[in-house]
Amino acid sequence: MRAVDLIRKKREGRELTGDEIAFLVNGYSNGDIPDYQMSAWAMAVFYQGMSARETADLTMAMAHSGDMIDLSSIHGIKVDKHSTGGVGDKTTVVLAPLVAAAGVPVAKMSGRGLGHTGGTIDKLEAISGFSVELGKEDFFRQVNDIGLAVVGQSGNMTPADKKLYALRDVTATVESIPLIASSVMSKKIAAGADAIVLDVKTGSGAFMKTLEDSIRLAKAMVDIGTQVGRSTVAVISDMDQPLGHAIGNALEIKEAVLTLRGQGPADLEEVCLILASHMLILGGKAKTEEEASALLMEQLDSGRALEKLKELVAAQGGDIAQIDNPELLPQAELVVEVQAPAEGYIESIQAEEIGIAAMLLGAGRETKDSVIDLAAGVELRKKIGDSVKAGETLAVLHFNPAHQSGQAEAARRVLQAYGISGTKVPRRPLVFALVTPEGVKRF
Repeated sequence: MRAVDLIRKKREGRELTGDEIAFLVNGYSNGDIPDYQMSAWAMAVFYQGMSARETADLTMAMAHSGDMIDLSSIHGIKVDKHSTGGVGDKTTVVLAPLVAAAGVPVAKMSGRGLGHTGGTIDKLEAISGFSVELGKEDFFRQVNDIGLAVVGQSGNMTPADKKLYALRDVTATVESIPLIASSVMSKKIAAGADAIVLDVKTGSGAFMKTLEDSIRLAKAMVDIGTQVGRSTVAVISDMDQPLGHAIGNALEIKEAVLTLRGQGPADLEEVCLILASHMLILGGKAKTEEEASALLMEQLDSGRALEKLKELVAAQGGDIAQIDNPELLPQAELVVEVQAPAEGYIESIQAEEIGIAAMLLGAGRETKDSVIDLAAGVELRKKIGDSVKAGETLAVLHFNPAHQSGQAEAARRVLQAYGISGTKVPRRPLVFALVTPEGVKRF
């Protein structure tokens, strides 16, 4: 086999066999195929696409390029959740204990953030002492003991995907749905889950800006899961404004705790309940969304979901006092309010601008070597559909003196992110569609 022949074959729109795809992935991963040939192949895929079978073969080749986690020693059906990313997306911190409290084991491997705000691992590290590193046996034992563990990703999981993604990033081939789908799903499959619930974001703060593109990506990922024997569903949820009110690591942990107490923002609670319902269905704990939702509300109302978060924090060395009293979490020294320039109704909030503002205050990473300020971030006081008076607070900036130089630009971006209308604006739907192996159900 020669790489040039496979580049030509894909350039002409023909399907590659599983062996041909494995040859490319393994050759690139071990250095036998150079960057320039793999980038030519990625560009051919960008223009010609891949069939569902090809995409599944690519996914499995990348998954098998490194460590494959075997979760068979953990009792029950292991259901993973993946979000395509957004601003204020702290759903895992709410979902994981909620689902575990309802009886479905959650063995979660999460990543760090690069860009707007931290990833799930960064957020959890806002809790003093919380360790995101567990040995494999300790990880399995903890999930069997308390039904839940959340750790950082293994250093040798999907190395081929890491290498190919870095190449795509500098060759203008990131926005290829088969390549995005296989990148996401290779990590989920390598992590060992029996079933996967995908939260595919759509809107200004999401990778996929339009609903149709989000559905196409969701269908591609569900097709992969189905092809490789993993029960997979995808929820298309809104990211035309941040989720909840908090953007920033300690701020988001506080909001997650309030949500588990039944005191959090309605949009965050609703999205978490919808995603968690599908996790319970795939985990065999409920047959319908209604049955699952009732079981989940029991966990919230009884306080069992909050107790499960405390069990997680205690098991991984964190300070439970910060869950009992979130005011003990890291707090910024400086707070600045951003005020509305006019009266009206909030018509739009450019989520990406809010995310960049939070990063300027220290809540995210501009480069992979940046150090996150866990206390920094943005707290939204107004969301789409809310009324506002001139001079009323739209948002609050939280930052420390080390990032004071970014405050003016952050405030400008937050103000620019808000659109104010003179007429009443309806609230946006939170979920647009459900994608299953049977098809797309739009709401």
